[in-house]
Amino acid sequence: STTKIMTALVVCEQCNVLDRMRIPKEAVGIEGSSMYLKEGEVLTIQELLYGLMLQSGNDAAVAIAEHIAGDVDTFCRMMTRRAEEMGCENTLFSTPHGLPAANHHTTASDLALITRTALQHPDFRRIVATKTASIPWAGHPYNRVLNNKNKLLSTYEGALGVKTGYTRAAGRCLVFAAERNGMTVVGCVLNDPDWFRDAAQIMDDAFARFSMVTMLEENESAGLVPVENGEKEHVSVYTKNALKAPVKAGTLPTVETVLPSVLPAPVEQGMQVGEAVLFDEGQALARVPLYAGESVAKISFRFHLRRILANWAAP
Repeated sequence: STTKIMTALVVCEQCNVLDRMRIPKEAVGIEGSSMYLKEGEVLTIQELLYGLMLQSGNDAAVAIAEHIAGDVDTFCRMMTRRAEEMGCENTLFSTPHGLPAANHHTTASDLALITRTALQHPDFRRIVATKTASIPWAGHPYNRVLNNKNKLLSTYEGALGVKTGYTRAAGRCLVFAAERNGMTVVGCVLNDPDWFRDAAQIMDDAFARFSMVTMLEENESAGLVPVENGEKEHVSVYTKNALKAPVKAGTLPTVETVLPSVLPAPVEQGMQVGEAVLFDEGQALARVPLYAGESVAKISFRFHLRRILANWAAP
């Protein structure tokens, strides 16, 4: 069921989660874990995502796939293609829910890459960190109550949740994440009988060995660049986003600014002129663009005339 992380990511990238959809017959009666959908029932995509990620509803996965792509096979090709775009090299999705199927496979490393991207989406991040959700249940006088099976949400400081999974073929699988002091750790264990304890140990080790370091703040000045044929000799450059990355404890990260030796006028405020790169032990860990902090007009006849008159008028 860790496959459902990819399913949810595609949904968050493709849909407004508050949109409503009607459950197709293809999504009813899917084997395995279920949120017990009924044909014709109308739910929001967000409610289906709660059923997908908390209840691990295989029927929710099929309903989502049918809604977005028209059929499951097309949706699975979308999942695989998106995984390739993220750098996953050993992943192929044949189902949207993760039940055993031919050619359906992934790795712990690829699942961590997928989850790192998914956690950048606020809807995904909020849903997988939810312990309990209550959503409508057509034909019943009460709601569905969905409980998250991830014990780390209650036992591990800073836990963000994510997804449990189990089949006889795959064993107990867990993709997990936690955030402390501005740093997020993402990991995965596969076929692990002691999944929650091992996940906690992995995250403890990561938080002990690494810490988040900010080398340039948002909107911080990062130097000057000479301007050729400009009404000003230099233009300041600045960041819009902070330059930060997790680095190993005890190392000394450095910043390298990549800027042109000179900028030809005119220069427009806000135009990208270079980048700043954070290095640790010779490895580039993060980079942010650098932008011109002001506009510099090209020297004109009028500018020369104003300068001559100003010098002539000076005592």
